[in-house]
Amino acid sequence: MGSGPTPKQVEITCQVDERGFLYQIYGNFAFPSLRRIYVVGNFSRKIIRGLHRHNEEWKGYFVVRGAAKFVVVDEQKKTTSYVLSYRKPSVLIVPPKYSRGWVSLTDHTMIIGLSNKTLEESVKDDIREDPFVLGEELWNVKSR
Repeated sequence: MGSGPTPKQVEITCQVDERGFLYQIYGNFAFPSLRRIYVVGNFSRKIIRGLHRHNEEWKGYFVVRGAAKFVVVDEQKKTTSYVLSYRKPSVLIVPPKYSRGWVSLTDHTMIIGLSNKTLEESVKDDIREDPFVLGEELWNVKSR
């Protein structure tokens, strides 16, 4: 995609003591101005959300419950997969011009989304794609 920003998964440090735990999901990595925080949840596993692409919007994703497999697609249709889980806190940062989608790997998966655009701005910049355009196997979990 050239020399522009690329998607990255940023591990989040979890502070634990006898009271419980704390982790910060924003402010400890580079991200454009935050305009919106939202929550998305799937009731069961194997539910696919996406593919979506934005030409201007940055997105950040953090799993607070369950686990999800994210698929990110560049303009040349090269795919990269990321697994996010509450068991290993991380934020996936996806810059503009990348398609992205996710499939829940567990029942009751819940994700916090971060955006540099309002909902109204995001809707105007939203390009929806068939999640199976690159093959159904993209969303499957590979046995090892």
